[in-house]
Amino acid sequence: MGEKLVIFDTTLRDGEQSPGASMTREEKVRIAKALERLRVDVIEAGFPIASIGDFEAVKAVAEAVKDSTVCGLARALDQDIDRAAEALHGAAAARIHTFIATSPIHMQEKLHMSPEQVLEAAVRAVKRARQYTDDVEFSPEDAGRSDIEFLCRVLEQVIDAGAKTVNIADTVGYSLPYRFGALIQDLRERVPNADKAVFSVHCHNDLGLAVANSLAAVLHGARQVECTINGLGERAGNAALEEIVMAVRTRQDAFPCNVTVDTTQIVPCSRLVSNITGFPVQPNKAIVGANAFAHESGIHQDGVLKSRETYEIMSAEDVGWGANRMVLGKLSGRNAFRTRLNELGVTFNSEEALNETFSRFKALADKKRDIYDEDLQALVTETNLATENERYRLASLKVCSETGETPTATVVLSADGVEKTGVAKGSGPVDAAYRAIESIVASGCELQLYSVSNITSGTDAQGEVTVRLKKNGRIVNGQGADTDIVIASAKAYVHALNKIASPVARTHPQV
Repeated sequence: MGEKLVIFDTTLRDGEQSPGASMTREEKVRIAKALERLRVDVIEAGFPIASIGDFEAVKAVAEAVKDSTVCGLARALDQDIDRAAEALHGAAAARIHTFIATSPIHMQEKLHMSPEQVLEAAVRAVKRARQYTDDVEFSPEDAGRSDIEFLCRVLEQVIDAGAKTVNIADTVGYSLPYRFGALIQDLRERVPNADKAVFSVHCHNDLGLAVANSLAAVLHGARQVECTINGLGERAGNAALEEIVMAVRTRQDAFPCNVTVDTTQIVPCSRLVSNITGFPVQPNKAIVGANAFAHESGIHQDGVLKSRETYEIMSAEDVGWGANRMVLGKLSGRNAFRTRLNELGVTFNSEEALNETFSRFKALADKKRDIYDEDLQALVTETNLATENERYRLASLKVCSETGETPTATVVLSADGVEKTGVAKGSGPVDAAYRAIESIVASGCELQLYSVSNITSGTDAQGEVTVRLKKNGRIVNGQGADTDIVIASAKAYVHALNKIASPVARTHPQV
């Protein structure tokens, strides 16, 4: 087995920094429970000082998770650290992760601090965090562009101050694998007390090298990798958890360490994150993409039929494809429905919420013969969407579309409890529906993304639509699912409008 590689998941924190990917407290808890079933070692739940909502989400995750360490992020400031400790108070195992930038450009242009001031702040932050927990992690932000002599000084002193993990961050995705691996080895050799801490890495994917840089670091002694489900994250994203885990597990001939992740939970967790955030997984995405284990070439198909190992280096079942599937239908009762959702980590705060979701399940079962786990996750998400800041609600939609004629849509929308009707023409049925909605709300939003994917296979599958709207610099995602793709599109647009209309906007952690 070799040494243990700690898997530190930051989907709920760094992943949430993707434009439009903000999650509610309930959604964060659902994902955290899925990560717990995946058996990740550390779950970074958020940035408690960023907003009241983030504080409450971290607190809820800390109280819900029992088998993984729950982590909260804090700048090297007293108020940040105190707030993180307060949010993590109910955790079975808690970690405070504090950071400050150490690169010349960040110190000069962003912090306006001297290297000595940065060093002093880093040590003070670690010591303050140790007053609350023995599990303290320190990150020198933008370490990949930091002076190595100064970086060694900082790491040595924060380890002396009590940091158990030191995380080398390639914050802007600038590093190259051979250089990043060499940097980790150099730091481990030059920092006198390096043996007193676990070396971690946090790589961004701006050059498409986050996974490669992370794995190079592991080969040179890093024993924690910070990563996210589906590679979610701001800009080009972070290192993908599923790729890190399966690379280490598949290539045990190369890696002197192993992971304790339950890999059969990878695909279910990936789909949950995609469903909640509205960020679809590209079909050719490694491990979790729909085509990851598909074979089109005749030569490949022939080889796989004779022996799967000819073209498959890992088993689809090992990462959760085809696993954990229980089909429900219109004859399934409330108990079977509740039981399966509990197995998926979904619980309800009230009988009213359960009844509402069960009602949606029965309505879907009348239109679709078999209901799969992915459908259930979408139903729960839809119920949650319907209860949060619902200023607008889609009452009805009628679309007329035929060959040679301009499509026309008639929408009835409840706006602040008053039903209003809008009629519009468009280049297609979806365009007509969106124009009809805008004739009512006049939001002034810019549509930046319209994406459609099927939740399951088959012509009766639910279509899942994601839209991204931008207004006054604020970006939100909206989601909708239905067996009718035009209705799903309208639901997604209305959901995004409700987010835009919400007076509560999540504060970006770096602001």
